[in-house]
Amino acid sequence: MESALCLDYDRFCTKGATIVSRRRTLEAAVRIESPRQDDVIRLLAALDAYLESLYPPESNHILDIDTLCAPNIRFFVARRRGEAVGCGALRIDSAGYGEVKRMFVRPEARGRKLGRAILMRIEEQASREGLALMRLETGIHQAEALALYRRAGYAERGPFGEYASDPLSHFMEKSIDLRSKRHQASGR
Repeated sequence: MESALCLDYDRFCTKGATIVSRRRTLEAAVRIESPRQDDVIRLLAALDAYLESLYPPESNHILDIDTLCAPNIRFFVARRRGEAVGCGALRIDSAGYGEVKRMFVRPEARGRKLGRAILMRIEEQASREGLALMRLETGIHQAEALALYRRAGYAERGPFGEYASDPLSHFMEKSIDLRSKRHQASGR
């Protein structure tokens, strides 16, 4: 029997490795999947085209498909009626923090809290992996993404890891609760 842990004021709940919305308008599931699926490759191509329309190559920090399949990456796909409508990734850094990467929701699927559901699933996985700190880099021209991250508790910080200072980038971080890992350890 799957246990359900309700999060975010009961709007979303987790069932095993999936976050589903309790809102009928979302009807989407977020799961760890391979990025090597045709519909996911098309989704990533749409994300790449979007980012390349906003920023020069030196300001795009795009992880390719092979990198997204690496052992330190957890890649998530949001599906609505079987269709890949959003994605995101958790990159586990050897310094002990998680990084949010490749967040995207197709324009026609926006406004349904999918970005929030993907981000929550990434954070939940990071917590299960024992990571207490999440970091991310996003561009200055992505107002919706910046608003999502700020609402989720991310705060501005300087460049981290291999990133250099860039006037087109925002760097953010957030401490996360390791509750999920403790609940797993205690059998709850």
